[in-house]
Amino acid sequence: MASAPSSPQAPRTARAVGRGTCSNAAGRFERHAREAVHDGWDIAEELPPLRTELTEERAGRIITRNASPDLSFDRSVNPYRGCEHGCVYCFARPSHAYLGLSPGLDFETKLTVKPGAAEVLRRELSVKGYAPAPIAIGTNTDPYQPVERERRVMRACLEVLSEFRHPVAIVTKGTLVARDLDILGEVGRAGLARVGVSITTLDAGLARSMEPRVPSPAHRLRAVERLARAGVPVRVCLAPVIPGLTDHEVESILSAAASAGATSASLALLRLPREVSALFREWLAQARPDRAARVMARVRETHGGQDTDSAFGRRLTGQGEVAGLIRRRFRLACGRLGLADRVPPLRTDLFRVPPGAGDQLSLF
Repeated sequence: MASAPSSPQAPRTARAVGRGTCSNAAGRFERHAREAVHDGWDIAEELPPLRTELTEERAGRIITRNASPDLSFDRSVNPYRGCEHGCVYCFARPSHAYLGLSPGLDFETKLTVKPGAAEVLRRELSVKGYAPAPIAIGTNTDPYQPVERERRVMRACLEVLSEFRHPVAIVTKGTLVARDLDILGEVGRAGLARVGVSITTLDAGLARSMEPRVPSPAHRLRAVERLARAGVPVRVCLAPVIPGLTDHEVESILSAAASAGATSASLALLRLPREVSALFREWLAQARPDRAARVMARVRETHGGQDTDSAFGRRLTGQGEVAGLIRRRFRLACGRLGLADRVPPLRTDLFRVPPGAGDQLSLF
């Protein structure tokens, strides 16, 4: 099926305040595009602000498998589809098109929650012959986005993983992760958990503009400190590094994170797959018009002249002189600060199926 044509760029309106983008072009699988037009009436009309909408999904399976050579894990769990954080650069935005929704505003306002995820996870871990390996959470959408405060799906999954003594690796921008220190501290000290905290910039104004519902960089650094004090190994994730916009902060972010207690670090360059490219360009033209052309030129330099490169081995690290220089600076700063780029594997030898976890109720 042909992709739907993109809607024209729209100015940011009061309705989209606090959101990462103001566009809501139809997804690539839709037959029709949507376009807002003036109705001809010169009557001032105030549209209500966009509210977050939740849809519940009863998942049949919750552990997703992958065989990507770029990833250090082969299984993951995603408690939510879509993300209220609204990061304009989020590589997961195109996944909303599979739901018949826009990767634009729909991605950050129309979320799917999986309320029975913990029960499904318990069932899958209890299957006879299950071989434990670290489960990654937060690799697509953030498990500690604002809606988690009320729905607590991530908390419930974490309780199951703790009960099974199953290793887990979490990535988040949300400071709500500190709510679960009672669990994470115990499993972290046992070698069963680590947390990656993503920090893209230390500039609070820039952060608020491109990741509007994410806690400020200062609050994220305090979360790093709290996790580290509780005995949780913490990795600072410079993801994404945006050439021409945030790459000058590589050393300062690493230094601040090391001071807060992070013991390792990782780096990923900005990539703009599918619909993310148009959304990011639109944001850049509005938020940083004086630097838009320079930033996009640098981004393309790191991806062989394109906005993105999906090839394994290059999509996260980039290529060319600009990408190589960023990587070298990253390695030198990590060496100076004592931040590891590789971490010891999480333990799998403590895994156990609790008594009765896999029992089936009798029908008679």
